[in-house]
Amino acid sequence: MKYFFAIAFSVLVVCNTSSQHNNTALKNEVLHTMKQATKFMVDKVSYQGGYVWTYLPDFSRRWGEMEAYKTMIWIQPPGTPSVGNLFLDAYHATGDEYYYQVALLTAGALIKSQHPSGGWHYMHDFAGEKSMKQWYETIGANGWRLEEFQHYYNNATFDDGGTIEAATLLLRLYVDKQDNSIKTALDKAIQFVLKSQYPNGGWPQRYPKTKKHPTKGVPDYTCNITFNDDVAEKNITFLLLCYNQFNDPAILEAIQKGMDNYIKMQLPMPQPGWAMQYTPEGKPSSARTYEPACISTGTTENNLYQLMYFYGLTGEKKFMARIPEAIDWLDNLHLPDSLIEENRTHPSFVEIGTNKPLYIHRRGSNATNGQYYADYHCKNTVCHYRSTRSIDIKSLRKSYNKLVSSNPQLFTANSILKTKQPFPHYFTCRYSKISDLNSRHIPTMEATAENVEKIISDLTNEGYWLTKLTAITNPYIGKAPKEITEGDYSTTRVGDKYDTSPYIDTNCKMKGISTGVFIKNMSLLIEYLTNN
Repeated sequence: MKYFFAIAFSVLVVCNTSSQHNNTALKNEVLHTMKQATKFMVDKVSYQGGYVWTYLPDFSRRWGEMEAYKTMIWIQPPGTPSVGNLFLDAYHATGDEYYYQVALLTAGALIKSQHPSGGWHYMHDFAGEKSMKQWYETIGANGWRLEEFQHYYNNATFDDGGTIEAATLLLRLYVDKQDNSIKTALDKAIQFVLKSQYPNGGWPQRYPKTKKHPTKGVPDYTCNITFNDDVAEKNITFLLLCYNQFNDPAILEAIQKGMDNYIKMQLPMPQPGWAMQYTPEGKPSSARTYEPACISTGTTENNLYQLMYFYGLTGEKKFMARIPEAIDWLDNLHLPDSLIEENRTHPSFVEIGTNKPLYIHRRGSNATNGQYYADYHCKNTVCHYRSTRSIDIKSLRKSYNKLVSSNPQLFTANSILKTKQPFPHYFTCRYSKISDLNSRHIPTMEATAENVEKIISDLTNEGYWLTKLTAITNPYIGKAPKEITEGDYSTTRVGDKYDTSPYIDTNCKMKGISTGVFIKNMSLLIEYLTNN
């Protein structure tokens, strides 16, 4: 028996030693892969420290949400600030000063591209305003479905989180090392968020106000109070981080006004939901021509979770008061089984006054002759903007019931509004939605040794991950004509050959370098390091 245990113990020691050795070896490979991939991005891919979303391996073409000039960087995630936040995550995971320095380099590109008002535009062109206007008059103007790029405003935007992600990177860098060169740009960004807020607590999509650009008879929407694409949510999240760091009463006031605006904008019974946009006076408004003035079920679901979050921060019952009626209203909008596809249970848009679902269609073939419209017919809707979506009523009710049955003092005691919290080390996986037009088709993986080894083996000798480019665009070939091109483009993602909007081509054989895939893979490697 003693002999048996001696042998068993020896085997256990050998196995543990072998396991530790293998784990150490893999961690070293992870560190090497991270450094190699980062050096390639910094040395070969970046332009003056900034990035777009996707590149051909020979860099002959590149894209953000649309095709970009060589002199452009993209601010809109997962562009330049997303990469910078990833670099800072890598610094925190490894302690390697190199990653902090390349994060600073990326921040430098953002500081150069910061709008005088303190925010950021979707992209920046280092070749100057003349080049930017040319892009808008050509590639931008021809993007049929991307109406936000059809007019040059020369201001900054909260849309898609670009301004907030850029400002967050500056905040993180400043918190790490108290660099005053970063603080100047950070202060401008904070003031941009504060100055752009309306007295009622809402934020416009773009700021400062500038010349309005109606689109095919639909009023310009860029000055309207915006919930769409998480504008209010991201602004409040950023201000919470700033308040936690600086304890500034002006920031606290803006947070409180922003939270209260959710209550103010909830529509009265019998339709107690929210629109995606409102006029500054609080009336639901349209946005792009395929976003009519109506109630949005997706915005309503998001805002209900935000109200619960605000209750968790404050313990104030006003944030919970009208949640049950909104959940009941959503529940009653459940589509018939015959209309449910891919678990999309609810209409995206609901007509004000009638509660009827609205469905989005289009006719024509390009940005010049094409037109979007809404009606009550659920067939032949546009494919690039879902007319239906999945709403989880059970999850909403469960979250609400859990909160109301709990003592609010239990979850408000450590609220970031009341007690200074440790500043988070990692942001990329936690706060960023990494979904460029190609990386969204790459499945998210767990940080297992097997998956890590695959990511390491997939890195090319040059130092990048080669990705199938499922999303591509037609090159600009001239102004889109008024004449409608023969064919049916009502349910396609892209129109005729003049349409520069990106589209999904599952048969596309092109491969390239995806910023989103770089961030995804690096994030998984970082997760493996921090867990082992």
